[in-house]
Amino acid sequence: MTRVTVLLGGLSSEREVSLSSGREIAAALREAGFEVVTFDPGPDLGAVVAGIAATRPDVVFNALHGRFGEDGSIQGVLDWMGIPYTHSGLRASAMAMDKATAKAAFAAAGLPVAPHRLLEASALADADPLPFPYVVKPVREGSSVGVHILRGGDNRRAEIAATWQWGEIIAEPYIPGRELTVAVMEDRALAVTEIDTSRTFYDYDAKYADGGSAHTIPARVPDEVAARAMQVAVAAHAALGCRGVSRSDFRWDDSRPGAEGLVLLEVNTQPGMTPTSLVPEQAAYRGITFPELCAWMVQQARHDGMERGPKGMRDAA
Repeated sequence: MTRVTVLLGGLSSEREVSLSSGREIAAALREAGFEVVTFDPGPDLGAVVAGIAATRPDVVFNALHGRFGEDGSIQGVLDWMGIPYTHSGLRASAMAMDKATAKAAFAAAGLPVAPHRLLEASALADADPLPFPYVVKPVREGSSVGVHILRGGDNRRAEIAATWQWGEIIAEPYIPGRELTVAVMEDRALAVTEIDTSRTFYDYDAKYADGGSAHTIPARVPDEVAARAMQVAVAAHAALGCRGVSRSDFRWDDSRPGAEGLVLLEVNTQPGMTPTSLVPEQAAYRGITFPELCAWMVQQARHDGMERGPKGMRDAA
């Protein structure tokens, strides 16, 4: 029987989301017939390595979100240890987590992205980086942590700058319209979901609080918009070198004709994985149960490190 260690919790601002995902994943994998243990990595790297090794995993299911779990850090540790793991590898994870780097890869692949500017909090305190309305967000955070929309007459800029705690800022024009998302399983886009929320935008609470958002699947958009979103999601997955499951998020300005108003915001390499999360919802729409989805992800697991055999280390096959 395959022994799977589910990593959950961790150190990031998305710890609670990860704990929820990890518990649901562990239950689903047990239902699918795997031997499962869970492990919550703390700040001591030596203890993390020893703790993972002590669980004797055949595969690690990475249910961590945010920094250290989604940015290539734990992927590098598992590569070093020679343990196969789910989701993307070090390079793709690090690129996707850095919004500016990811956008450069998307632009090079000819995908539709918004212009942006990088700045420090001190520069935001001095002046508006873009014409109103615009969005500021951390370059290297997820789950809409630290995202602010500033509109004409907004006087929050100095306060946002003074309390900023997430390092470098990326500023982008605000794109009006509708929120769409597409899950990808390796090289297959599953569906297009439209996300509605009564909040100002699809922020952390809209994502995770009960009743924070409503999901419409398939999205009520023209066929050409849905087809283009799915095509771009698969291309973005490939442009970053992702593997397993990813989720691409879009804004669609429906005041523009056809798919012209479709803009790729980012790719999430560690999307939420509770049965009601966006990716499992799309999988269920395609007839794939949550245990089947989790089992598929385990079957796709790999690493980019070195195999450790009786004669030492050798290149991974």
